[in-house]
Amino acid sequence: MKSSPAESAEVADGATIQHQLVEELNAGYIRGVATGDGPWFQENLAEDFSSSGADGALLDKKAFIAQVVRPSGISGLTVDDMHIRIIDSAAIVHGWTKYRKVTGEPAAGRYTDVWMLRNGRWKCIAAHVTRA
Repeated sequence: MKSSPAESAEVADGATIQHQLVEELNAGYIRGVATGDGPWFQENLAEDFSSSGADGALLDKKAFIAQVVRPSGISGLTVDDMHIRIIDSAAIVHGWTKYRKVTGEPAAGRYTDVWMLRNGRWKCIAAHVTRA
């Protein structure tokens, strides 16, 4: 059965709203990393969250939050080349970060975050970071 233009618009608007929500969550994630905002991560990471870091470590939610609240020594964290794909109840976010190391030297890396819509709310279930 074909959908009416009104139904198509509702789907498009719903998809747009979900995309905007994930985009806002991505911005919050980056801001949380930059500022060490443990409470933000406690609220927005799924209980079964895991993160693989550039050093090869695989962290669960508790270990990730413990790591992110410690002073990182980086500054000026920004995101470029961000792509969000929403597939059913999953969202995959890829981005390119730029920052300055504690020495002031510029650095960059790529990240991927996976979000799931659970009980009507987006929760990050997985993350991966690599350095360039």
